[in-house]
Amino acid sequence: MIYEGTTDMTEGAPTTARLRDVLNRAGRVVIVEASPDEANSADVAQIVVTGAEIADLARMLAIVDGGTGDRCLCDGWPTIMVHDATGELIACWTLHHQSGLRGTGDCDADLRDGPALTEWLAERGLTGSREVQAELAVQEAEEDRRRMRWLQGAPAGLRDAAKDLAHPPGDDLEAWAGQLRDVQARLATLIHHCHPDAIERIRVLLAWAGIPAREPGGGLKWYDMAVQQQLLAEDPDLILAALATSPSPAQLDGAAQLFGSLDWTGAHGRRLPEPVRSLLVGHIQAAGTDPMRFRLRHGYYA
Repeated sequence: MIYEGTTDMTEGAPTTARLRDVLNRAGRVVIVEASPDEANSADVAQIVVTGAEIADLARMLAIVDGGTGDRCLCDGWPTIMVHDATGELIACWTLHHQSGLRGTGDCDADLRDGPALTEWLAERGLTGSREVQAELAVQEAEEDRRRMRWLQGAPAGLRDAAKDLAHPPGDDLEAWAGQLRDVQARLATLIHHCHPDAIERIRVLLAWAGIPAREPGGGLKWYDMAVQQQLLAEDPDLILAALATSPSPAQLDGAAQLFGSLDWTGAHGRRLPEPVRSLLVGHIQAAGTDPMRFRLRHGYYA
C-alpha cells in the first residue's frame, strides 16, 4: 500500500508553491493509473516522468491555493509518487475526479486546469482519466435531455417553477436543498391556483408523474419525486376517483408509479379498488414497462 502525503506536507493548507518545492527535489515521478492501494500492482498502466518533464508536470498540477477545506471520500486515482534523487519516496498524491489533488496539505485542492492535466496524461499513454471524462460527458448530456423531456411535459403555468425545480445541485448541497424546499412550496401554490378543481388537478399531476415511467433505466430524479409528493398530498379517494373513468395512458403511467411507491403502499397498502385496478392492470399488460410488469408480478396493484 502507498500512503498519501509526506511527513512535511500533511500540515497546513495546500499551495502550488509547496507542491513545486517537492517537485524541485524530485529525481523521478511515477504516475500509476490506480488508487494508492493498487499502485504496486504489476498490471496497472504507469509512466515515469524525469528531467524537464517534471517541470511540465508541475505546471499541470498547479492548484488553487488554500484548498477546498474538505476531503473527497473516494480513494482517488491516478496515484502520483514523487521520488528524490536517491530513490526515496518523498510524496504521494492522488487525483480526484480529474479536477482535484490530495496530498499537498491538510485538505484537497482544486486543479487550476484539470482538463489540461487529463490531456497531458493521455498524450503519455495514461488515457483512463480522459475515457472517464468522455463517459461522464455522455451521461451528463443524457441527463440534460431527460430533464428537458420532463420540463417539456410540465403543465402550462408551472414551467418556470419546474425549471427551478429541475436545476441540478451545485457544490453547496445544503443551500440547494433549502432552495428545493422553497420551489416545491411554490409549485404546490401554483398547481392549486392553476387547477383549483381537485379531480382536474390530480389528472394533470398524474400525467406529469407518468413521464419518468418511460425513461430508459427507470428510477426517479429529485424533480420526479417532487411531483409524486404533490400527488401524495392529495386526498387518496379523489386520486382513485380521478382514475375511475377514461384515464389517459400517461395518467395510467403516473398511477403505476404512484401506486408502486413505498409512500403509497406504506399508507394505503397494495390493494386497489375496481375499476381502477382493472384499468391499471390492463394498461400494464398491454403497454407497461418492465418495472411496471415486475411490480404487477409481485403483487402490486392487487
